[in-house]
Amino acid sequence: MKHYTGLVVEGGGMKCAYNAGILDAFLENGISFDYCIGVSAGSGNLASYLAGQSGRNLRFFTKHIHSPHYFGWRSFLKTGDLFGLQYIYGTLTRSDGEDPLDYAAIMKNPTRYEAVVTNALTGQAEYFGKEMLHQDDYRLLMASSAIPAVCRPVLLQGIPYYDGGLSDAIPVKRALSQGCDRLVVILSKNRDYRRKPQKFRFLYSRFCRKYPKVVQAIDHRHESYNQNLQEVRALEQEGRAFVFAPSAPVRMSTYSMEEQSALELYRLGKCDFAAARQTMKEFLEI
Repeated sequence: MKHYTGLVVEGGGMKCAYNAGILDAFLENGISFDYCIGVSAGSGNLASYLAGQSGRNLRFFTKHIHSPHYFGWRSFLKTGDLFGLQYIYGTLTRSDGEDPLDYAAIMKNPTRYEAVVTNALTGQAEYFGKEMLHQDDYRLLMASSAIPAVCRPVLLQGIPYYDGGLSDAIPVKRALSQGCDRLVVILSKNRDYRRKPQKFRFLYSRFCRKYPKVVQAIDHRHESYNQNLQEVRALEQEGRAFVFAPSAPVRMSTYSMEEQSALELYRLGKCDFAAARQTMKEFLEI
């Protein structure tokens, strides 16, 4: 019986250089899935993967980071976003940009794609697919990556949305509910990671005061995230999930703009894939 395979890609800001390496290795080895779901920067990385653009994600972690429009106080003061989401997913990514996304290739790819976003009014996760992507309009990717307090919410169909990692950081349940019976999960943090309660409540409660459900979600984010990890481990033990996680300590933070560190993390993803390639193929029966 043919399996319906799913790929789940966690977010993590600059730590997603790791999953960029694995996704490029998938492209180089002709590995595809029936369904893919990404969170935050993971959703953007998946877009390049589905477009077949090997190496594109790496440039966003090593080359484009040097622009003052990519990240920092200049971006925050000008746009309200610490990460320059309009610059990343607009200026650079549109068809006439410096590093365009191959929209036509994404739409032709038969793999079903979803990105996770958090409804700012309800604090709940929602899931949108290719129907929300349009040529030179990648607000879905922006919304999935809009970190509360350091980014403004992004409007989709008139509703404000924040980063999907706030409400469903590792959406394995969503993938299963969509019919997947075998999952490959790419984490951005080491296997022994445990999220702790969010610090600086006085800051995020102030910046997000218009959205009390978001503040509440941030308050409990460590609980929901650690529950996500337990779900992943349970699926792995049951033989229903194959998990990639960095095999060496991750030194980068979500906001680290260090080209060499990102390159090393990307290469780690490539190495971890090479070490697990045969085992993963056996798991997927390909």
